[in-house]
Amino acid sequence: MKIRYLVLLLFLYLIPSQVTAQELYTLNGNITDASSNETLIGVNVIFPEANTGVVTNDYGFYSIKLPEGEYKIQISYLGFQGVQKTILLNEDKKVNFQLQAAQESLEEVILTSDIEGLNIKKPEMSVNKLSIKTIQNLPVVFGEVDVVRSLLLLPGVSNAGEGSSGFNVRGGAVDQNLILLDEATIFNSSHLFGLFSVFNPDAIKDLKLYKGGIPAEYGGRVSSVLDIYQRDGNSKEFKMQGGIGAISSRLLAEGPIVKDKGSFLVGARSSYAHLFLKLTDNDNSAYFYDLNTKLSYKLDENNKLLFSGYFGRDVFNISQNFENTYGNTVLNLRWNHIFSDNIFTNLSVIYSDYYYGLNLNFVGFNWDSGIKNLNLKYDFNHYLNDNFQLKYGIHNTYYEFNPGEIEPINEDSGINYFKLTNKYALENAVYISAEHTFSNKFSAEYGLRLSNFFRLGQDGVNSYENDDPVTYDPERDIYREAEIIETKEISRSKVIKAYNNFEPRLAISYVLGKDQSLKASYNRMAQYLHLLSNTSSPTPLDVWAPSGQYIKPQMLDQYAIGYFRNFKDRIFSLEIESFYKQIENRIDYIDGANLIANNAIERIALNGESRAYGLELLLRKNTGKFTGWLAYTLSRSEQRTPGRTSLEPGINNGQWYYSNYDKTHDLSITSSYKLNEKWLLNANFIFQTGLATTFPTAQYQYQGITVPVYGERNGDRLSEYHRLDISATFTPETTEEKRFTSSWNFGIYNVYNRQNAYSISFRENADTNQNEAVRLSLFGIIPSVTYNFKF
Repeated sequence: MKIRYLVLLLFLYLIPSQVTAQELYTLNGNITDASSNETLIGVNVIFPEANTGVVTNDYGFYSIKLPEGEYKIQISYLGFQGVQKTILLNEDKKVNFQLQAAQESLEEVILTSDIEGLNIKKPEMSVNKLSIKTIQNLPVVFGEVDVVRSLLLLPGVSNAGEGSSGFNVRGGAVDQNLILLDEATIFNSSHLFGLFSVFNPDAIKDLKLYKGGIPAEYGGRVSSVLDIYQRDGNSKEFKMQGGIGAISSRLLAEGPIVKDKGSFLVGARSSYAHLFLKLTDNDNSAYFYDLNTKLSYKLDENNKLLFSGYFGRDVFNISQNFENTYGNTVLNLRWNHIFSDNIFTNLSVIYSDYYYGLNLNFVGFNWDSGIKNLNLKYDFNHYLNDNFQLKYGIHNTYYEFNPGEIEPINEDSGINYFKLTNKYALENAVYISAEHTFSNKFSAEYGLRLSNFFRLGQDGVNSYENDDPVTYDPERDIYREAEIIETKEISRSKVIKAYNNFEPRLAISYVLGKDQSLKASYNRMAQYLHLLSNTSSPTPLDVWAPSGQYIKPQMLDQYAIGYFRNFKDRIFSLEIESFYKQIENRIDYIDGANLIANNAIERIALNGESRAYGLELLLRKNTGKFTGWLAYTLSRSEQRTPGRTSLEPGINNGQWYYSNYDKTHDLSITSSYKLNEKWLLNANFIFQTGLATTFPTAQYQYQGITVPVYGERNGDRLSEYHRLDISATFTPETTEEKRFTSSWNFGIYNVYNRQNAYSISFRENADTNQNEAVRLSLFGIIPSVTYNFKF
């Protein structure tokens, strides 16, 4: 607790010193792409003589206060020509810049690189940025460009194996990642159970993954934040681009509504491999489709409106008897307003809906469930001077949870209508964060977030003896579901349970020399939502549930320290980080827990704890014909649920055990070689420790049935995972007069056909009557070809 109050006192002490600073002149403006008027995020605006600088915010706006004088400005951004200009600052000025696309393609960087070394000076750490061009060049399964799979090549990021949904960050669970698309929450980031991600790369402008050092503006998850922004669209001229692959295709159109003032963007994707199955009289199918849209309109120099949306669906069908449909729908209306030369604001109204349902014709009923939320947020960027910037705002989110509804398909169905009780909640937060440069060597980003969560009334609220929904049977040494002694209705206007949490954030940077620095960070974060799943990889049937009387919010404390260095004029860079994180109230389940259609989840859940710690290394070569990076993570992820009293054993006898996503070693090597102006070669190699699992250690016979006896939870492991992927991109020669450009991407996933184990099951061989282990592997070698075009 002491560190939290230390941050608070430091924060309160420093603000007055900035308020009383001398009067300064403000230089601000917007930085855009000259070819499309697209705003550019994270552009470096450097004043070398003043030894200071600033970067554009999420909407391309910059602002800085400096004493009167003449200044040279250097502007740089990945993939664009640099700009140098001299400005006489003797009054408040607004100066906009438009950047031209870079012509020299050999001087590209794989990961976003700060030419002026701001990556060394800034207190930002545990953050990874990938350019969209890099993602498009990486070899991927089925030839489909994939944002989430690209993240798996970074240190500290992994998943539960091929065909698994979502991703795990620093030993955290999938539900502990906050995934934002234009500020709207995405509850499931995968198509086709993890084979593809929901993000259309043609529509993406910027993405940033926070693994630690998470700013106070973010909250609600305890593992990471993946913040993705869609492009605004071209307000100068109409453009189209797309791609045709072996099993999926995509098309995106953009253009002006009013030239130089308003723009639109519409993108669509769909897979069609299931159509080929029909040619073989196969009734099974699995496919997805999604739609991205964005409207942008500039009212005047100080006001801009943006409307964005996403709609996606997956359909999985087995012989018309079993159909699973799930997907996200999000809508966001935003208003950007510049109050003054140094205050930029964004007001957003966001709607998000995640739906998952089943159609079971063979038993005659439909199952529908989902989660909806309505979010109102107001954020301020306040540029006080060149050494001190503030961010502050309020966030309010209303949730409606539908755990499940069963409806008979017809009168002959043997199933009666059944509705699980809807749940409701309200989450609020207010935050303030400061980025403060104390000197040329020392800078910090510190902030506070105060969050509260109200579990609202519902139709059925259960009560239990001794207020305990889980009981322990000492005679059989097992946990049981407690008997419900009363169920009552509570008005939605009343609060069943309230939580308030204080979440301090701190990140510091100390520059050791021109090209190296030490950084450290601390985070405390609260997560009020839980994904109820007892599998290593979530499925669409898993249910989101709010904290309440019996399920407490997860609470994170994470510490990290790192060393950062650039070599040889930043051709090479090195990042080394060590982290430790501890989470309270991580849900675990009693043995034999049934999560499906359970109207009282609290009767099978126990509050435990988890921890993760490790070392991450990222070595990059940023420029030249040959570029790439090596990422290595050495880590441990564990969970424990001790007994609530000395008489109870807890889960796994109260001992620490490996989590379902623990991987001791995780190595990835990513490389790109520009052979000539037409050919670009790419490859990546991945090696990972096998996932933790539980194998039977013995067996016994009971009434002619063989019953396995299992050892300690997750005491065994699958075999090591490794594979090599390669790709080649051919771009025909083009001229400036030629509007139509195209490229061919040829790839091979899993070149040496490694049969990596997805799972191992045990059975008795019918011929030999001997026990045997059976390995399930999803993918072997997969060739692919994709044709991309733009005009």
